Amino acid sequence: MTLLISLFILSGCKKEDGIGLTPDNALSGTLVVDTNILINTVPEDSTYTNAVSKTPFGYFKDPLIGATESNLALNLYLPLNTAYTPPSGVAVVDSAIMVLRYADTFYGDSLNSKYKVNVYQLNERPLSTLNYYNTYNWKYNSGTILGTKTFNMRPHTTFQITDIVSGGPDTLKRVPSHIRVPLDPRFFEAHLVNAPAADLRSSSAFQNATTGFFVTMDKAQVGAGGTATILLDSSSVSVYYHSTYLGAIDTGVAVLPVATHAAQIKHTYTAPGVINALANTTTSNSTFYVQSPLGLRAKVSFPNLQSAINPPGGNIVINRAELVITPVTNTIVPYLPQSKLSMYQLDIAKQRIPIQDGTPATGSNFADPRYLGIGAFGGFYTNTNDYHFLLTGYIQDLMSGKTKDYGTYIGAVEFTTTAIPYAAAPPAMGRVVAAGTVTDKTSPDFKYKIKLNVIYTKVIK
Repeated sequence: MTLLISLFILSGCKKEDGIGLTPDNALSGTLVVDTNILINTVPEDSTYTNAVSKTPFGYFKDPLIGATESNLALNLYLPLNTAYTPPSGVAVVDSAIMVLRYADTFYGDSLNSKYKVNVYQLNERPLSTLNYYNTYNWKYNSGTILGTKTFNMRPHTTFQITDIVSGGPDTLKRVPSHIRVPLDPRFFEAHLVNAPAADLRSSSAFQNATTGFFVTMDKAQVGAGGTATILLDSSSVSVYYHSTYLGAIDTGVAVLPVATHAAQIKHTYTAPGVINALANTTTSNSTFYVQSPLGLRAKVSFPNLQSAINPPGGNIVINRAELVITPVTNTIVPYLPQSKLSMYQLDIAKQRIPIQDGTPATGSNFADPRYLGIGAFGGFYTNTNDYHFLLTGYIQDLMSGKTKDYGTYIGAVEFTTTAIPYAAAPPAMGRVVAAGTVTDKTSPDFKYKIKLNVIYTKVIK
């Protein structure tokens, strides 16, 4: 038995090859941990918000960052998006309800916060032919509130409403979770049931007459608040009316779907840590920030990578390179870190492109041969309270000079996406406050500092 074991040991003593994998697929090679990483907090790019299926809405006062304000601008189609004929006889609008249907994402305090939403009339009509960026400053009539509602944010709670049936008994039905905002019935008496025929000949004419609505959260809310995503393409305004015709009284409802819509997103940074991080662009941040929707991202580079690896440059193969990011110790509760992050780079034209290890086949474009799938690439918040990115191909290309670092970024993405996105993501919700280049060994975050684990093999010719 001793002789047999000795033979196995001797047969396993081979030189490391250029791939660095042993027969049992375990990685071999030299491990280098690079912690001298340059990382800085920078603003996220602005992007248009009128083509997104899930639109951010809310007001969140993050104690570690500042306030995020996400407002809605929208207009309405006529019922069935066609010419509308008002009810016969004398019609009176009893109520009008704006229904804002929740999507699947929320970040903030849904338990202790009390929200108040206000609705105003826009001074301009949103046009479907234009792109509206999140920074667009919508003008509205702030002197007249068309509707208001105080409520608790309950994105996953369904409830029952009364379904008005024209010419028949009203019934109860269960509907998906949404926000119900009562609107001024006089507005819809003037612009719908008693409107001039010219204003009702088409949805475009109706939108010219009504311009649209600006929906915003009252800043005097109770608690920290939060931000949810809204399915505006599935939202609407229901106008309930009763009409008297030939002595008979009937009730009815006209449903006006949301048409063109966009979001206005504002950030006010008040926390000293964020202010200092944004001001410091020359040296690495000891704490860096990633915030969504469309708030902050992190720019990262590896200036000492060549000198960290021995031999520097030369004939080496990167077997595995993994970037590890850990949130700082005092940010886990009560607001959990962002569920998912992504990593991307810029090309020579300063356009966003995927990292080599995150480049799947798309359309006529081939996948990078080192792409191993979204799960392998990483970016998910794990049960060990950190994030991992597989950057083997990217680091190999940097070391060999095949690629140049024109800018590499870590940004927030929507958790439900099944791809590896690299565009700015309005529906993403959350934030990450993570340990950057921590040099103070007495700091509790020293052991959590950002690091790049590299396993390489020297190629023997």
